[in-house]
Amino acid sequence: MSTIFSKIVRGEIPCYKIAEDENFLAFLDISPLAMGHTLVIPKKEVDYIFDIDDEMTGKMWIFAKKMAKAIKIAVPCKKVGIAVIGLEVAHAHIHLIPINRVDDINFAREKLTPSSVELAEMAKKIQEKIN
Repeated sequence: MSTIFSKIVRGEIPCYKIAEDENFLAFLDISPLAMGHTLVIPKKEVDYIFDIDDEMTGKMWIFAKKMAKAIKIAVPCKKVGIAVIGLEVAHAHIHLIPINRVDDINFAREKLTPSSVELAEMAKKIQEKIN
């Protein structure tokens, strides 16, 4: 099986990349709940997040934590909310979403439709805040 996220990892589909290392990739959601909405995925295709082995799970959350800290600096918000749903794409992923109130992380809400320029600018803004 090859998911859209696996195609992004392989460079077959472009993305607004925030960061990557040998195991994980962080990129902007192109239909975000809020500007700065970032997805963190393992490069190895695994459908269900709880099927990732313990060592890699820990590393994935550490990677996500680093991204969340950069997002919080780059995007004015009270916190960066976390969601793991796992139904939209059969490839484990963590949503990192800038939030100011609980309803900001409601996936039933209408998504934003940012332009490619806005997404590129946001990706750069977050990248510049990664320590």
